[in-house]
Amino acid sequence: MINKQNLWFMTLFSLILVLGVYYVTVPNDTLEKMKTKIEEKKEEEPVVEESSLTALRVNKENIRKEKRESLENSLTSDNLTTEEKNNTYELLKNLNEIQGTEEKIEKKIKKDLGLDCYTKIDNTNASVVCVAKEHDKSLANHIMRMVQKYYEERINVTVKFQKS
Repeated sequence: MINKQNLWFMTLFSLILVLGVYYVTVPNDTLEKMKTKIEEKKEEEPVVEESSLTALRVNKENIRKEKRESLENSLTSDNLTTEEKNNTYELLKNLNEIQGTEEKIEKKIKKDLGLDCYTKIDNTNASVVCVAKEHDKSLANHIMRMVQKYYEERINVTVKFQKS
């Protein structure tokens, strides 16, 4: 009787064998045509803008991760007083709230305006970078008002555009 592990092995081995035979028997020009089509599609897509937003996000996340780890290490330290630990906890809580607000703003802009964007909030400053075809003052003003709705007090909002 064949157990499940042997059955899976035979199934995967058969699949690999069939794909290998197919790859060897396919004419070379067909593979070249497929590669060309894939490369053409990649050139058409605005990959550069998305990767720059991703780079900004990764950089921000790395900085926040280091800060979060530092705060968490301070929280578990025996050298701090209760008041200092409370202050550290509040800083950690504030960091998480800022991150949540940034994500809400990015989702709101994506949903309402259909724009990919990156948001960074520091104290009373908010910076928004959007990928958009048009770069007009009314769109920037609209984004500023959307961001300001998340705060009771006035904050400085900067909007930058990257061409798509």
